[in-house]
Amino acid sequence: MTPLLEIEDLHVRFRQRGLLSRLLDGGPREIAAVAGVSLAVGAGETVALVGESGSGKTTLARAVIGLAAVRSGRIRFDGQDIAGLGDRAMQPVRRRMALMFQDPVGSLSPRLTVRSLLSEPFRVHGFSHRDLAAEAVRLLDLVGLPASFADRYPHQLSGGQARRVGVARAVALEPRLVIADEPTAGLDVSIQGEVLNLLNDLQSRLGISILIITHNLSVVRHVADRTAVMYLGRIVEESPTEALFRHPRHPYARALLAANPEPDPDAVPDRLELVGEVPSLLRRPPGCEFHPRCPFAQPRCTNEPPLLGAPADGRRWACHYPLDDDGRPPAAA
Repeated sequence: MTPLLEIEDLHVRFRQRGLLSRLLDGGPREIAAVAGVSLAVGAGETVALVGESGSGKTTLARAVIGLAAVRSGRIRFDGQDIAGLGDRAMQPVRRRMALMFQDPVGSLSPRLTVRSLLSEPFRVHGFSHRDLAAEAVRLLDLVGLPASFADRYPHQLSGGQARRVGVARAVALEPRLVIADEPTAGLDVSIQGEVLNLLNDLQSRLGISILIITHNLSVVRHVADRTAVMYLGRIVEESPTEALFRHPRHPYARALLAANPEPDPDAVPDRLELVGEVPSLLRRPPGCEFHPRCPFAQPRCTNEPPLLGAPADGRRWACHYPLDDDGRPPAAA
């Protein structure tokens, strides 16, 4: 099956500017925020992209929707190559994809009512001939909010209600792909569950594909068919979600899972912890870029970059010494 979204060897770079850069480095330097990422999202599929802050997740999402310039690589969406398209050429593409921003309340203009916020996608994309008041009521019903909310302003909404309005805006034009950047950020645990159930329900009803950007792995397990783990702008493991939770192959993926709260009170906690800070993108470690923080690193890891192998049983990872089913690395070669 041809993927709805296909990303191939994508590179996104930013120029570092400012006085400190000129003093220390002699001028602007480029930062590789996304470094050779390949990823696909199928029709009706939910894929999660996880990793710590600064791993490149949001930059990748912004590149897909045309808000971050692509240095090289390919983005193919719904049969069309879209990497490098200008704003005018991207306009019809953006009718078929939508981005949900992190802050549920802050992403909504405080000067507009909910009715105006839900009407905005239709006006922006040239559908103002529709009955926008009726569309607003329809969208509120779609996300489980009463029609009376159309007259409210964002400050009159709870975090969960504001997130539902954000979801309604995202699906207003019936896109084929929704990119959800931290969809449960800032919400209570019980409200997080409601939002995730809503996304699952809308996916079933509307047949949309979803790319979730998050650091919260408890979100991933509930909604994602597949999960890709990013570190320093690269994918280090990709797997069907349940397989990743059962037997992570990359130590970084295992460490992220170990930091995830375990709902079973009788479960034995995984003691693997991440040590140190995420390295600067300006000074990437040689070899495997995770080796300074990896408890299983061997001499080979310090000078030989591991390659993200071809998928095996739907899984791939970039590690010289992948973990076995018990979470232990093999003996060094």
